[in-house]
Amino acid sequence: MKPKLNIKKNDRVMVIAGREKGKVGKVLKVIPDKERVIVEKVNMIKRHTKPAGKSQGGILEKEGPLHISNLMVMCDKCNAPRRLGRKVLEDGSHVRVCAKCGEHIAG
Repeated sequence: MKPKLNIKKNDRVMVIAGREKGKVGKVLKVIPDKERVIVEKVNMIKRHTKPAGKSQGGILEKEGPLHISNLMVMCDKCNAPRRLGRKVLEDGSHVRVCAKCGEHIAG
């Protein structure tokens, strides 16, 4: 059974622990079975590649995965990292809301 994750693609998140603490970025990819997330311009790693075919070799920089427990979703209204709550709308659909101000979190 896959774990329930509060973080989704295109969310704005802040890193709350580790070497990259305090950095804010957009979620590019979520890897639910490993509970990891790739965030734009955060946890940059260097990848040494050999030339293969037409691609040129060298040192490439790309984002590395972070554990989901080291991230918090940013509330657009509060402009701060916040916990999320869930709310049921009149039509029966569920939405994520900021636990402090009640603002809807897009996604």
